[in-house]
Amino acid sequence: EDIIAADRIILPGVGAFEDAIAKLRATGLGDTIISETQKGKPLLGICLGMQLLFEKSYEYGEHEGLGLVKGVVASIQEDLNDKTLKVPHIGWNSIQLRGEDPLFKYINDGDYVYYVHSFYGRDCIENTIATSNYDITITGAVRNGSVYGTQFHPEKSGNVGLKILKAFM
Repeated sequence: EDIIAADRIILPGVGAFEDAIAKLRATGLGDTIISETQKGKPLLGICLGMQLLFEKSYEYGEHEGLGLVKGVVASIQEDLNDKTLKVPHIGWNSIQLRGEDPLFKYINDGDYVYYVHSFYGRDCIENTIATSNYDITITGAVRNGSVYGTQFHPEKSGNVGLKILKAFM
């Protein structure tokens, strides 16, 4: 009822994909989120919340996602060329914007955002609106219509993150 009444939805996320998607399905929240976004209601998925938007995750198995964004969630560790880099990927990285998007109207290409993750969106270039580099190209943000996701944490990204949240609102 709260999600239906809301003007916007924020899908936060800390934890494991399998547990989170199971909880969304068991409670009916997954269907509600899909239904509301199909009506055009804006949604912002953050970190695991972004990953849940994808079609599938390969985090410790194979799991179906909400299917709101094309692509899969894959292991950073498996895809790294430089195996000496630490995973989880934790810290500040500059963000490269892929064109103009209303979500980024108050920030600049090259601004820094804060990441904490071991998995990332892959095979989603058509919906990717920002990236960062961590030996490989990390999908930093995606968009499909009114559905947005950020792999980084805007709430932990200082003034840049506050500006992103302001733009979403």
